[in-house]
Amino acid sequence: MQINIKATNAKLTPQSHEIINDKIGSLSKYFDNIISADVEVGINSWHHNKGNIYKVVVNLSVPKKILRASAETSDIVKSMNQVKDKLKIELVKYKERR
Repeated sequence: MQINIKATNAKLTPQSHEIINDKIGSLSKYFDNIISADVEVGINSWHHNKGNIYKVVVNLSVPKKILRASAETSDIVKSMNQVKDKLKIELVKYKERR
């Protein structure tokens, strides 16, 4: 599976890249025919009083379909965990329908 990572209004550390690759890569155990994953990580807005709000959007390309999930939290890792959980459910549903 090919993983494309894009940062919008945010700088990703090597640790963030590693976390993203681990979380998205672990989805292959639920469905082994994932073609690619497009991950976009960004700071949603700069005007919040309590810090930055990170938004993570992932588009998974599977045969004949694109699965999408997104999450917004104050931490990139929390956002990735929520997106991974949502995509896991979507992959299981997609696998059952095939």
